[in-house]
This record gives sequence, C-alpha cells and structure tokens, in this order.
Amino acid sequence: MPADRSAEPTTAADRPTAGASPTADTPPASATSSADTSAADTSAAAHPPAGASGATSLGPDDIAQETIGTRAPVPGPQRSQRMAAATRSVAIASAQLILIAIALVILGYVFGKLWVVLLPVVLGLLFTTVLWPATRFLRKHHWPPALASATVLLVFLGAIGGIIAVIAPQVVGQVEELADGVTGGLQQVQDYLAGPPFNLGDEQVGNAVDSVINTVQSNAQNIAGYAVTTATTIGNALVNLVLALVLAFFFLKDGPKWTPWLAAQTGPRAAPHVAALSSKAWTTLSEFIRQQALVGFVDAFFIGLGLLLFNVPLVLPLAVLTFFGAFIPIIGAFVAGAFAVLIALVSNGVSTAIWILVIVLLVQQLEGNVLQPIIQGRGLNLHAAVVILAVTAGSSLAGIIGAFLSVPVAALIAVAYRYGRDQLDGLTPEVGPDGTTHQLTGDSSGAQLVRRPAEAEPPVNPDSEDAAPQEVEIGGHGLGLLGNARRRLRLHR
Repeated sequence: MPADRSAEPTTAADRPTAGASPTADTPPASATSSADTSAADTSAAAHPPAGASGATSLGPDDIAQETIGTRAPVPGPQRSQRMAAATRSVAIASAQLILIAIALVILGYVFGKLWVVLLPVVLGLLFTTVLWPATRFLRKHHWPPALASATVLLVFLGAIGGIIAVIAPQVVGQVEELADGVTGGLQQVQDYLAGPPFNLGDEQVGNAVDSVINTVQSNAQNIAGYAVTTATTIGNALVNLVLALVLAFFFLKDGPKWTPWLAAQTGPRAAPHVAALSSKAWTTLSEFIRQQALVGFVDAFFIGLGLLLFNVPLVLPLAVLTFFGAFIPIIGAFVAGAFAVLIALVSNGVSTAIWILVIVLLVQQLEGNVLQPIIQGRGLNLHAAVVILAVTAGSSLAGIIGAFLSVPVAALIAVAYRYGRDQLDGLTPEVGPDGTTHQLTGDSSGAQLVRRPAEAEPPVNPDSEDAAPQEVEIGGHGLGLLGNARRRLRLHR
C-alpha cells in the first residue's frame, strides 16, 4: 500500500533546497492553508531563501506553466490568405495605373504632334459657339445656311476690325506720353537712390546703368533671335486664326449635320449616348463663352470707368484687356488688374495707383461674390482649385493659348466624367429633362436623329446638378429601379 504523501512538500517553496536543512520552526505542510501556500510560492519566486546556492530545481509542471507575454495580437487563421489576396489586388491596381499612365503619355505625345491641326479646330469651335445664336436666328428666318453663316462671320470680322481701328490710334498716341512717364519715373528713382538713406553717387548709378547696357549689347544676338522667334510665332498665330475662321464658317453651315453623322458611324445602340454627350458638351462650351463674356464686360466697364475718372491713359486698351482677361478665370483678372495699376503708377503716381488698386479689388470681389453666383449659377461646376490647376497646367504646356483653353477643356472633361459616372450607377443620362431621348432612324440613303419618349425611369441622377425638382420626385418611385433593371437586361431594345 503506497505511503501517505500528504505531508510531502508540493511546491518549490516547500521543497528543501540544496545545502539547506529544515528547521524546527517550520510548520508541517499539512498545517498550512492554501492561501499560505500561494503566498509562499510568490515569496519564493521573488526572494530565494538565504543560503541558497542560486539555482533552484524546477519540476516539469513549473516549466510548463512559465509564459512570456506580448502586446501583439494572436495572428488570425486567415491572415496569410488575406495578405496574399491584398497583395494581388495591389499588384493588379498598380499594373492598371501604369497602363493608364502609359496610355495618357501616348495620347499627349500624339496630341502634341497634331497640335498644329487641333488648334485651329478648337479655335473654330469657340468662334462657332459665339456666332451660332445669330446664325440660327437667320436660318430660322429661311436664310440659306451658307448665306447666314457668311453674313454672321463677316459681321464678326467687321466688329473685331472696328475695335482694333478704334484702339490702335489711342495706343499710338498715348504710348509716347507713357514712355516719357517711364523715363521721368526712372529719373526719379535715380535721384532717390542718390540721396539718403542709400547715398549712391551718380557714378555708381551710372556704372549700374552702363552694366545693364553692356549686358544688353552682349546679348544682342540672342535678342535678335528672340525677335525672329516672336515674329514667327505671330505669323503662325495669324495662320491659325485664318484657318479657325474658315473652319468656323463650315461649322456654322454644316454643324447640325455633325451629330447625326457621328451617331450613324457608331450605331443605333450608341446613338442616344453620342447625341446626349455631344449636346451636353456643346451646351457647356456655349455657356462658358457666354457667361465669361458677360462677366468680362462688367469687369471692363467698371475698371474702365475708374481709370477714366482718375485720368489714367490707355483707358480703352486696358478695358479691352480686362474683357479678354475674363476668359482666363482668376488668373486673367489678376493680370489685367496688375497692368491697370502699373499704368496708373507710371503715369499718375502712387496715390492714383492705390485708388486704382482699390477699384480693381472691389470689382473682383463683385465678380466673385455676386456675378459668378448670379450669372453663372452652377455653370461649369468646377472648384476654384481645379480652375487654378487647369490654368497653370495649360499655361505651362501651351502658353497663353493653353491658359485660354484650359478651363473649357477641363469643363468638357468634367462633363464626360459625370456622364460616365451616371452610366456606371445604372442611371440614364441620355434621357433629356423632357423624358425623351434621341433615336437613330433612316435607311441606306441617309440617317437622322429623332426624339422619342423614353421609359418611365429617372432621366438623370437625382443627386446630380442636372436634376430638376420634378425629376427628383420621379426618382423616388419604384419605376426607376425597375426601369434600370430592364435597361441592364436590355429588355427594352
């Protein structure tokens, strides 16, 4: 029969260590409570008994219970599989982004090579947006398309020529006065530098002037090259202007045939989208030209009136510059205002320049806080930061022409993006506000686009800027979901 082991020590604290003997004061293990045993365990682990050799003998159970903690969570059972899936998704997305970047670089290279051809086309479209309302009016009154287009174009050229004829004599007549003012201003600057606190002698100022003259003479060859380059640029601009006017004539005469022809090339299924996207792009471009022209006229009128009140020279040229500067949002108004302040400073002095600066700032505040919200409304629906970035990118890529075309191009890109976004959301941006859509009809002798009623589904995104109140109400019914489902399944084709 096994011996009774209830009196044997069961913990490391109860076991005698090497080189130690039990004392009489040690109570028997059976007399200690479980609480005392736990306290002894803790005390023994923290403070070994005196006289111990420094090495304690631990049993197998003690080694198994010893743990080392960490604040890191325990890995999940599917961490490696999910990491592999995430890595694969990142790799696929990176490859797609690289392919898109390569495609954009190729498109930019092709557009750069074809820019000589594309620039007259773009300018012709801009002229067409300005001249189309008058041409449409004449065509509605039974004028032949060619005659109406030629008449409007000739009137437009006559108006531009008249403005130049009025401005040119004023510029030529006042430029001498302005040059005299600049000379006098430089003399004042020289006298100011010669006196306190700078105390620069006439000899030092003369040496600085001579240094500038020598630098100009040493770079005379480069300056001549710049002059030749500038003359070449002006010649190319005149050629592009003539080509743009010729293309504008054909756009005005045959413009309404463009969308049906393009829809016929793409097919019946794509025809509604081609027609809707072309209409939205044309409307956006026309609104931009019309709204900027109105804003530019208001800016030019008030700034010109301020220049006239303070007897600043070159009032009409500066007003015209302000008008055309309005077609480059934000940047154009700043540059035109800076020119006005500079002319006022040179011709009339510091006080007049300060007053002109105040007038320019007030007009720009009027434009930004009153004219833009009222006249343009939602307009291009582009954030000011997007406009500044577009103007900066356009000016760096194509100079003044790029700055002028950057905002319309950005607006057209935004139109295409919103149209594609609505398509991805399962909506119907090809349906007009009146509930109709373009359909391609005809035979081998010719094709034409006709408007037919669309199905009972939301014509546009109820949350987009194109939605009308009644369209939002329609979008709240179940017909929209059913119509979009039928559209996705192409049951209405």
